[in-house]
Amino acid sequence: MGFAGLRFHYPLKRDETYDEIAVFLGASYFRAVGLGQVYGLSARGLAIDTGLAKAEEFPVFKEFWVERPEADAGTLVVYALLDSPSVAGAYRFVLRPGLDLAMDVQSHLYFRKKVERLGVAPLTSMFLRGENTDRFMDDYRPEIHDSDGLLIGKNTGEWLWRPLNNPRQLRISVFQDRKPSGFGLMTRDRQFDHYQDLEAQYNRRPSAWVEPVGDWGAGGVYLIEIPSEAEKYDNVVAFWVPEEAPTEGKDLRYDYRLHFVSQEFTAPSGGKVVSTRVGAVDPKGAKRQFVVDFTSPLLKLMSPKAKVVAEVSAVGKLTNVVVRKNEELGTWRLMFELEPEKGKNPTELRAILRSGKDILTESWVYQWNTP
Repeated sequence: MGFAGLRFHYPLKRDETYDEIAVFLGASYFRAVGLGQVYGLSARGLAIDTGLAKAEEFPVFKEFWVERPEADAGTLVVYALLDSPSVAGAYRFVLRPGLDLAMDVQSHLYFRKKVERLGVAPLTSMFLRGENTDRFMDDYRPEIHDSDGLLIGKNTGEWLWRPLNNPRQLRISVFQDRKPSGFGLMTRDRQFDHYQDLEAQYNRRPSAWVEPVGDWGAGGVYLIEIPSEAEKYDNVVAFWVPEEAPTEGKDLRYDYRLHFVSQEFTAPSGGKVVSTRVGAVDPKGAKRQFVVDFTSPLLKLMSPKAKVVAEVSAVGKLTNVVVRKNEELGTWRLMFELEPEKGKNPTELRAILRSGKDILTESWVYQWNTP
């Protein structure tokens, strides 16, 4: 009869009850969860020509082999054969269930022909609406998404946080790097009150973090956001693209560790972005107001009178830049107004908070499209 995929179970809560921890189902898609998490975003074996003018190619895991685990084993080894018109691949997965699930991935790729855009360690998620969405949606839920931001750890030590959005047109962002420490589609907002969804439980959906093993060389993290009108569609994808496109006869290896987590463990110790909000200054004009909140243990301890300043950059006119502490929550708020430069669309924005020479936060990066 054949089969559609594989599901794996493990006693996370108690010895006598086996909970589902991972599923490989559909093309090269797979998902996993840790204790207390529910299925959300997906990983893929490979992405080919995603976001180009031509049709995307979807590789398929056509065969699986599972090593029989020893009694009381804490890991499970799975092998998969990937097949596609442009490439064949051999994969080895080591699943490590627990409070968070870690998965070691080894891949060896053999190219039958040149691939224009190779997406390594792709993550696929859904973002319909959030605090920063400026499109009206007739829904009782304040936020609807599997992930709320892209986090990137650069080899320079800088950390980037890019809030996700549901754009009006296809949007592709590229973050160039060499030997990154990692990237992932993350969920930072864990408050049920911000979602109000008892069925989907978006506040319990895992983040996924890709930790490269070995030298991946030069390339970039691609973020693709697709306009969507329904939460059933995965409209966000992030992956690594090597600087040099693979050609016919080439074989490549990419190893990495994939983490499905509830709380970030690799993120910077400095301030993190906890929310991004955008609104009109004048409903009749193009000027927009941005409100970005940061938090960290250090920021909470700092006096409201501390000399915390913002570095904000954008193509356009920036006015009314204000930084102040929210004593209700212990967070620090950056507010500014942007009048985009005419003829320049989209507008790329970047901001950090600092005190003297000390950088207090990760870099907030954003892309604003004038309607």
